[in-house]
Amino acid sequence: MTMMRDDATKISVSWTIPAIVAVACILVGIGLGFAAPPFCRWAVDTLPSVPGPVELLAELTTAWSLPILTVLGIVGGVVLAMITLSESLTVTVDSDGALLEQDDDELYVPRTKVAGVHLDDKDLVLTDTTGRELARRGTGDLDRAAVGRAFTGHGYPWTEKSIHGGEFSRWVDGDPALDGETHGLLRERRHALSHKETNTAEELRNKLQAGGIVVRDRDKRQEYRRVQ
Repeated sequence: MTMMRDDATKISVSWTIPAIVAVACILVGIGLGFAAPPFCRWAVDTLPSVPGPVELLAELTTAWSLPILTVLGIVGGVVLAMITLSESLTVTVDSDGALLEQDDDELYVPRTKVAGVHLDDKDLVLTDTTGRELARRGTGDLDRAAVGRAFTGHGYPWTEKSIHGGEFSRWVDGDPALDGETHGLLRERRHALSHKETNTAEELRNKLQAGGIVVRDRDKRQEYRRVQ
């Protein structure tokens, strides 16, 4: 892991959010513990056929279904809370650079390369002097104001509004404004996104940017802008 200064500012998701997820799952488990047996008995008596688990629940009394489904709710809540934490962005900033960590991926951006930091909708974006993106990461449930204070507190040029937001155009396959190679890369990236191949999609984003095309994703569609 990249070493940060002692005065670095770290912003991560609040424990309140995964805690709410866990509690919600537990409450659902308790609710199902009361409601599932009578509902399943109704289903068995009414419907021509039901899945095996429904038949099993129909035979349980509340004294059995309540603890069983409550435990399942606890397990599910813990798992979902851990997933929420692992997929959330963590931002650590000092005067030398910014470290972005998300879903076991780390990206360090030296301060000397950063010409601008801004929020583009829910994305945190760091750009260089040419307008190319050094990093783009979804902020998710992070405190956006705290993220801004972290960067401004260490002397970064920060703005809450997108610097280049008005320059993006929606990609339409075959648009004569782009050449065939660019269309080919955007098609590959569309395929990677649809199959949740995030690493491949990121590699293609970097390849497009090396050719002067910056890409972002909006409403399951790709948008692009040109840079020099």
